Amino acid sequence: MYGNKQHLQKDFFLANSSKARSKAYINLREVTQRFRLSPGEYVIIPSTYEPHQEGEFLLRVFSEKRNTSEEIENRIEADHPEPAPSTVGEESEEDQHFRSLFQQIAGDVSTGSAGRPGSTWGSDMEITASELRNVLNSVVSKHKDLNCEGFSLESCRSMVALMDMDGTGRLNLQEFRHLWNKIKQWQGIFQQYNSDQAGSINSYEMRNAVNDAGFRLNNQLYDIITMRYANEGMNIDFDSFTSCLVRLEAMFRAFQAFDQDGDGTIRLSVLEWLQLTMYA
Repeated sequence: MYGNKQHLQKDFFLANSSKARSKAYINLREVTQRFRLSPGEYVIIPSTYEPHQEGEFLLRVFSEKRNTSEEIENRIEADHPEPAPSTVGEESEEDQHFRSLFQQIAGDVSTGSAGRPGSTWGSDMEITASELRNVLNSVVSKHKDLNCEGFSLESCRSMVALMDMDGTGRLNLQEFRHLWNKIKQWQGIFQQYNSDQAGSINSYEMRNAVNDAGFRLNNQLYDIITMRYANEGMNIDFDSFTSCLVRLEAMFRAFQAFDQDGDGTIRLSVLEWLQLTMYA
């Protein structure tokens, strides 16, 4: 029926009718049903009566010949395409405004407002997480469809940790530009699923959005993301969406740095583990 073992989109269920289902879809402690199906490949979908609830289920499959079963979305991997560098001629009006804000804030730093006098504008000029927050919120406030109150300081600290390649705790212009390209990419993905312009996406849309951003996760990880980043209504706003992708990319990048032989396992000391998790 479906052979790529990946998450099934809504279109799949619109185009394929179910071969068998429980006669009673009701909120009972136990619902049982026995089916006889012809040989083939099937997708079995357990479901709780209320959405976003955990539940246990028992599945028995009897067959005359050997059969195999596998959980869909059992791969865990990430793509890290580098955004194409933009030249001055390609900068949009928004890019120019963003760059101007960065120069203004970094320029304030060079005059001594952040306690680092004597700097001059150039590649060594850097901004802190607090200054990054001011720049991002100034730009995000212009996107009314995001319905976003702005980025939290904690989110911006995570962004700095992700892009801070030289370990200064600040972002230089190159690191900042790389981050901005990522945020624009993630903003486009978020807006694709924020079609009603409510300013948030639900947990199902979040699963698809994370996949569009280049991350393939299993069901357990998607459940953890929902618990960590969704509100009580199981919706995720743009700040939480960005924070989730920043954390995912940072942790994948760190794992790959430790996984020298590429076997998918790493060994860390307590110090290495704390350094990795506390700064991510």
